[in-house]
Amino acid sequence: MVFSALLLFCCATFPADTPRNNAVPVALETTNPSSPQLSLAPASVKPDAPLPKTGNSPDSTGDSLAGTKLGANSVSLQPAISSEVKPAAAEPYETSRQRKTWYGLIVAGHSTAALDAWTTRRAISSGYGTEGDPLQRPFATSNAIYATTQIAPLIMDYLGMRMMHSKHDWVRKSWWIPQAASAGVSLGAAVHNYSIVP
Repeated sequence: MVFSALLLFCCATFPADTPRNNAVPVALETTNPSSPQLSLAPASVKPDAPLPKTGNSPDSTGDSLAGTKLGANSVSLQPAISSEVKPAAAEPYETSRQRKTWYGLIVAGHSTAALDAWTTRRAISSGYGTEGDPLQRPFATSNAIYATTQIAPLIMDYLGMRMMHSKHDWVRKSWWIPQAASAGVSLGAAVHNYSIVP
């Protein structure tokens, strides 16, 4: 039993540098007389890949050059597009200073919009004025005005972010204008509403 285990172990392990024998059997015979005998030839070498067509091939020129092979002086293939490849341009990105300014303008725009809503409610409830914006007029007498005044600053925040990542240089330099304009309009309206109430 020890001898058979040793024999099995020695036959199963080969050194790593020993090549495997992947030869195909030369002949395979069957003992069934009704079926034909099968024989396999040894594995042959695979054929080479076909040669590329060039200007002197029989298909392109119509000449009978079927027997010739491509030599070292044959015409090489040229690319279809001969223009230079442009380097990939990196997508514009914001700096940390621009990101901080964008967040600051978010706070300014939304807080001035809330101040505008508060002063509008104060002026209307005191009977000193009406809402001048026709889109905000249905909400001016309820607390819904605090939510509806935040829509315009949200749109300007998104627009500012898109302008910051624009491919055009002049747009990237003026990304802060929509947010600043929204905050300025809301602040001006809040100061006006506050001043008309004694």
